[in-house]
Amino acid sequence: MTRTDALPALVTGASRGLGFAIARALAAKGHHVMAVARTIGGLEELDDEIKKAGGSATLAPMDITEDGAMQHLCRSIHDRWGGVSLWVHAAIHAAPLTPAQMIADKDWDKSLSINVDATRRLIVYVAPLLGETGRALFFDDPGAKGAKFYGSYGATKAGQIALAQSWAAETVKTGPKVQILTPPPMPTATRARFFPTERTEGMATIHEAAETVLAEAGI
Repeated sequence: MTRTDALPALVTGASRGLGFAIARALAAKGHHVMAVARTIGGLEELDDEIKKAGGSATLAPMDITEDGAMQHLCRSIHDRWGGVSLWVHAAIHAAPLTPAQMIADKDWDKSLSINVDATRRLIVYVAPLLGETGRALFFDDPGAKGAKFYGSYGATKAGQIALAQSWAAETVKTGPKVQILTPPPMPTATRARFFPTERTEGMATIHEAAETVLAEAGI
């Protein structure tokens, strides 16, 4: 069902993959989209597609690991709109697969910074923008937890989801509504990094997956 909310929808990790597709789908449903990502080219492509479909977006080419940038972003959203109706957190770092005893410091540190630390910080800053009636969406990847060679990604993705699960449990009665969904397999750059020779025929496209998770979330 198409609807237009007075408050925008915030999508972090909007320049590619599922985040890109969800941002496009939300705009098609009448949401003004605040699209956050580091990749300017991906954001510009998203903006072009949204405008062609008659939607609207504000691009925010920012690094979610930079505390000052995220404070500025959230303060700007508050000053302009007063809050957001929805936060979709699709930003993720997929470190190279490697045995646990061979994980490089730089891969671990980057995984921890993006997947866990930035998520914690964003929850702190975005929660007031969502208030009691907003909602937040996170995406689990249960197959990576404890799987061989997935140490950096699996551990930090599990940490991200644990944070979201705690927040969801804490806000059942007070809001915002926090949902954790598991998207279907889809041919994204992240999946290609883990399965470089995998055949993608028959997989859901990112746009089909976006419609699936939004429908599951009731959006």
